[in-house]
Amino acid sequence: MAVLPIRQIGDPVLRQVARPVTAAELATPATQAFIDDLIDTMHHAHGAGLAAPQVGDLRRICAVHVQANPRYPYKPDHPLTVFVNPVIEVLSDAQAWIYEGCLSVPDLRGEVPRHMHVRVTAWDRHGQPLTIEAKGLSAGTYQHEFDHLDGVLFVDRVADPRTFTTWAAFDQHHRAAFVERALALNAQYAG
Repeated sequence: MAVLPIRQIGDPVLRQVARPVTAAELATPATQAFIDDLIDTMHHAHGAGLAAPQVGDLRRICAVHVQANPRYPYKPDHPLTVFVNPVIEVLSDAQAWIYEGCLSVPDLRGEVPRHMHVRVTAWDRHGQPLTIEAKGLSAGTYQHEFDHLDGVLFVDRVADPRTFTTWAAFDQHHRAAFVERALALNAQYAG
């Protein structure tokens, strides 16, 4: 297993649409080793998720894992989950504004409107069908990660560019109010 270099905004690979993975390809030792590397890289960088294009691989694979994450301490815990060829379905018009950051867009955050109730269908890393219904911040995390598979970065979804902030300025000026909102969302969408 290895920690892979994370591609940064401006790298053309981040703007390409990833291709679907076949069942036969998913079962190969090389693809399984890549998934291990993707997970290691996500954990090493303290990401809540990581998509294959972020490490230069144009396959529809991503991982999500939130467990006492120091970058996002207000996000609810989420078990390690690998999504292959995910499809997301919006189940409610309810949206919330979430300050997002991204490992591929270092030292920048901005507010993004995200749907608060979604269903994801995908394969797990072993090709087994996976269906997950998510609400609140977890729903937002899925949308962020799956956007990467279509060449979309969170900066493309920021409706008001005046919300862009460095991490230090976020901590100083915006964190307290956002954490209060995030915790309210967690409570609203718990269960």
